[in-house]
Amino acid sequence: MKDHLGRPLVAVTGIGLVTPLAWGREANWAAIVAGKSGISRIRRFPVDKLRTTIAGTVELPEEAAGAPPVSAAIRVERMAEAAVEEALAQAALGEPGAFPGPLMVGMPPVELEWPQRFELARQANGNGAYPAITKVAIGRSDIYETFLFGGVGERLAAKFGTQGAPIALTTACATGASAIQMAVEAIQRGESDAAIALGADGSVQPEAVIRFSLLSALTARNDDPEGASRPFEKTRDGFVMSEGAAALVLESLEHATARGATVLGIVTGCGERADSFHRTRSNPDGHAIIGAMRNAIADAGLSPADIGYVNGHGTSTPENDKMETLGMRAVFGDAPPPISSNKSMLGHTLSAAGAIEAAFSLLTIRDQILPPTINHHEPDPTITLDVVPNVARKVSGVRHVLSNSFGFGGQNVCVVVCAAP
Repeated sequence: MKDHLGRPLVAVTGIGLVTPLAWGREANWAAIVAGKSGISRIRRFPVDKLRTTIAGTVELPEEAAGAPPVSAAIRVERMAEAAVEEALAQAALGEPGAFPGPLMVGMPPVELEWPQRFELARQANGNGAYPAITKVAIGRSDIYETFLFGGVGERLAAKFGTQGAPIALTTACATGASAIQMAVEAIQRGESDAAIALGADGSVQPEAVIRFSLLSALTARNDDPEGASRPFEKTRDGFVMSEGAAALVLESLEHATARGATVLGIVTGCGERADSFHRTRSNPDGHAIIGAMRNAIADAGLSPADIGYVNGHGTSTPENDKMETLGMRAVFGDAPPPISSNKSMLGHTLSAAGAIEAAFSLLTIRDQILPPTINHHEPDPTITLDVVPNVARKVSGVRHVLSNSFGFGGQNVCVVVCAAP
């Protein structure tokens, strides 16, 4: 029940998933294995003046019935709630509304969006400056409670009855993996027998799309939404924004075994490394990416040769995929394991990506199927990796999977999951 460092082994007993492909774990996994794309033209807001008009969006039930779109903060909360509910149902841990451990919420920073700003500016006699709209917002508890960064975590903690103050965190594109790491470490330190790790993002809204476009980070293959995200491929030219949520119920293996729970896998290692090189770019020497991968593998008590598959960060940007290739070669040498990118189908779910991809890594081990990297039409001669092109691959004997999450600002977190003992 202990790892190589004498820490409690941390088991996964529940998984919940929401993505542009589907609501629910098994529906998502079936779509991923089938190589389906969840990318489409944005219908949530007008896009006729935007450079990029495609994304991976999750439609809430009331929106499908014709209700106006909700804010990103509300969308995050709704998707997170669904993911946690599914994970708890599978784990069958605790009474409803009383979870015996903490909640680690990985989510994007939230702020007033344009509809709320315009409303407040009208109340301030047309003055849209922050001091003016802040003044007229005094007393508007609905605005503060919706857009307060920690508000989502507080409401989720209240709903599910988690213990202690919920931890709301953001580490850019590594956020979901950071939430897993924090939950794992809380159990390893003996602070709790169980924890919920959650990553969620609902940032497909006008201002966020424009900001990423101004960074030249997004592809503009608007006439081919399903083919736009093409990680590791020669003609890749940017990522596709997306959204979703994933929740993992984590327990010490001893606690899970004692109550007769079904163990879906073990989180054996977490590694992080920051490079503080640039707001968006990785250090060209790749030391932080390489270090995060090596740290995770070492933390798991493994050697690189033990890793049977890598769930890549694989954003479809020219630089990221080049740097991830550099990292793979540095860590694994001339015989790297297969690597593929779920983002070829989902797009980049940002704060949710690390948790979603860790969930798919566990399902990879369960079913011994490597998800494909779709849209791989023209190989990049500088990326000499087995990227599982276009079609999922049935395998056998894969017990250890490395899941990579590399965030803007040099925030890098990698997680190793393995088969249940």
